[in-house]
Amino acid sequence: MKLLVIEDEKELSDSICVYLNSEQFACEAAYDYPTALEKVVINEYACIILDITLPRGSGLDILKELKTFNKSDGVLIISAKNSLDDRITGLNTGADDYLTKPFHLAELGARVAAIVRRKSFDGNTRVSVGPLTLDLSDRVLKSGEQPIALTKKEYELLLYFLSNKNRVVTKEAIVEHLWGDDIDMSDSYDFIYSHIKNLRKKLMNAGCNDYIKAVYGMGYKFSLD
Repeated sequence: MKLLVIEDEKELSDSICVYLNSEQFACEAAYDYPTALEKVVINEYACIILDITLPRGSGLDILKELKTFNKSDGVLIISAKNSLDDRITGLNTGADDYLTKPFHLAELGARVAAIVRRKSFDGNTRVSVGPLTLDLSDRVLKSGEQPIALTKKEYELLLYFLSNKNRVVTKEAIVEHLWGDDIDMSDSYDFIYSHIKNLRKKLMNAGCNDYIKAVYGMGYKFSLD
């Protein structure tokens, strides 16, 4: 699932992105207020990691813009400011959580995962996929106790479909959510068909119905009904 890291310290931002990419997320980065604002207005993210103090603007204004545009992206504030007022202001403005610098990347990852679960899966750590179970903590799809081997992109694709179950998602939305800023590197959507075909085959071989339906001229729908 796609995340946005808004942090002006490039070294810290890069470290966060590398870690979260290893945790099955796709990260984009913004290092200043104008770039961040453009991204949050145009795109949707499972979670935004947001520094309050930014070049040419404030992270709190980003929160206000999210509210203005009725965006439902999760937000985790990270800031060196360790005052109660900043924390309360951020949470009251719409942030889901607050983490003070310095922090361990593992804690950041755990808090991001918790926000994603609350936003997309009602806080559950396990999600049913027909007769199968997707364990969000271990990031493993299981049939009983038997894990089903998925590639990183197949896992991300399944997670994205489940967070949008019974809704049509376009090919463009799938690419953007799974590849983020790398979307321009692709000349076609052939790789989407390949990933969907492989995921569909693995689910059906594990005893699932064919949940992934192509919607002509629009995209795909993951229907558990």
